[in-house]
Amino acid sequence: MRTTMLTTVTAAALAAVVLTPTHAGAAAPPTLRGCGAGELCLWEKAGFHGTRHAYELADIDIESCTALPEGSSAEAVANRTGRPVTVYQSAECAETGEFNTYPGSGTWAPESPYRVRAFKVWES
Repeated sequence: MRTTMLTTVTAAALAAVVLTPTHAGAAAPPTLRGCGAGELCLWEKAGFHGTRHAYELADIDIESCTALPEGSSAEAVANRTGRPVTVYQSAECAETGEFNTYPGSGTWAPESPYRVRAFKVWES
């Protein structure tokens, strides 16, 4: 029983991993395929594959809900904006669904635990 519980907890922790390159001893960043400094990038498929949506701070309203194009969603996220970003399962940024905030220090999540449909970029 104890081994099963430990395995379940370990698997859950690994499934929710978010990598940040600013932590000591962190792994090298994955190939982010065209996600430049100052951008928020969201990929349609896990592992930074599929259609990529890239957003720059100059093109979005800070602290406003920005929905991905209608009918699209994302499974992988890279935040290179220098600001915290919250990604939402809801296309309206409703907090009744799932949501996570990623620090702006260069954070990437190769597999979101839910389909991302919208985001907010926050003041630092």
